[in-house]
Amino acid sequence: MTRIGVIAISDGRDHVHRRNTGFIRSKVDSFIAALTAAGHDVISGGLVATNTTATAAARSVAAASVDVTVFYYGVWSFPHFTMLAADATTTPLLLVASTDPAEPGLVGMLAAGGALDQIGRRHTRLWGAPDDPALADDVGAHARAAGAVASLRGSTFGRFGGRPMGMNTAVANTDQWMRQFGVDVEEIDQYELVLRAEKADAAEAARGREWLERLATVHYDGAKLTPELLERQIRAYLAVRELAAERHLDFSGIKSQPELTENFATMDVAEALLNDPYDWNGPKTVHVTATESDMDGALTMQLMHRITGTPVLFADVRHHHPDRDVWDLCNSGQHATWFAARSGDPAENLGRVHLYPSVFFFPAGGASVAHFAAPGRMTLARLTRLDGAYRLQLVMGEFECYDDATNTALAARSTPEWPHAFTRLDVEATVFLRGFGANHIHAVPGDRRRELRVAAELLGVRVEEWTR
Repeated sequence: MTRIGVIAISDGRDHVHRRNTGFIRSKVDSFIAALTAAGHDVISGGLVATNTTATAAARSVAAASVDVTVFYYGVWSFPHFTMLAADATTTPLLLVASTDPAEPGLVGMLAAGGALDQIGRRHTRLWGAPDDPALADDVGAHARAAGAVASLRGSTFGRFGGRPMGMNTAVANTDQWMRQFGVDVEEIDQYELVLRAEKADAAEAARGREWLERLATVHYDGAKLTPELLERQIRAYLAVRELAAERHLDFSGIKSQPELTENFATMDVAEALLNDPYDWNGPKTVHVTATESDMDGALTMQLMHRITGTPVLFADVRHHHPDRDVWDLCNSGQHATWFAARSGDPAENLGRVHLYPSVFFFPAGGASVAHFAAPGRMTLARLTRLDGAYRLQLVMGEFECYDDATNTALAARSTPEWPHAFTRLDVEATVFLRGFGANHIHAVPGDRRRELRVAAELLGVRVEEWTR
């Protein structure tokens, strides 16, 4: 739930303010009711008609830890009240005007917005009838984006291992992360995972194995995938959770290759479970975790997760099927099992999941977590860097799922033991391949471009958006 502060700005002349009070209150009350009905927690700062109340109202709203502050204009309003209130809050600002022609609310917003422009205070302007659901939806999108961005500041990324297989796009500058996003990086050697996994609760790991055997289809082969290897992977999951709690990690990345995949086990099961909203003990918090310790991938995922509250897809851009104009987004086990059906019931998701013995890339063995992502409209995005500067690359797409024979045939053309999201992107393949700045991409359900655009603006990141 987002928290939105609302302060109504009035005329500073006593007799005009007295005349307008009822009109302003009717508008702002209707606006607040629409926001509340949309599921937002609204903190009202009241009605401002003097210098002192402007500052006091803004400080009061700021003290409630709102995600975004709305200055509401139902009438002509003295602009310096806006300036004083803006100076008393550090949250993103929305100026919202009533479009009722009976009073000059638009004039008040424009005068206030121009004054803020003159001092360089960034803000966004919106307008409409106070009870218009589209206006409430727009304000909500800004609040979700602002809350997601604010949640990054002061957070910690747990980086297990260093650069994987020479992958430059998986490594970011920690100074730049702190300066631009407010995110610290805790470096943790992968050997710590091995040690913690060896000491993890054996009974708990057995419960996890039995849960997976009951709900998913496990293809033991007696060599690359055995009950013992599956429990080792589950103990690695328990180790990451223990370390995340102990070191207060907000999100993580695991290098895995080649040290763990050649000497311990793949991290596929651990990463899938960490990104899922459940395990054998019931519902749990998603702990965003990127494979190959992909820092910018994890940061993108954390931002998208904070906006949506859902798990976030992590995948390689593996293959384009030109005859279908469909991409195979596929990466070893990294897809959260939630994407198999996107159901709140783990049994429904895991009923579509197969645990296969790991392929030749990973001699240490363990399970790969395979499924076909459920169909639906998706927002796909990735924070990438061009000459050191961050950009948010953004595109809509459609996950498609076919009959069993078609799914199997398409998966067999790449790596059938891995999860697949067959995706029709809203961009020409040549445009995408020439411009996309990484091998990993991320996705969440629905159209979340508006929130991501706002988040990018708040982070000082340029948006590079593709459409057909």
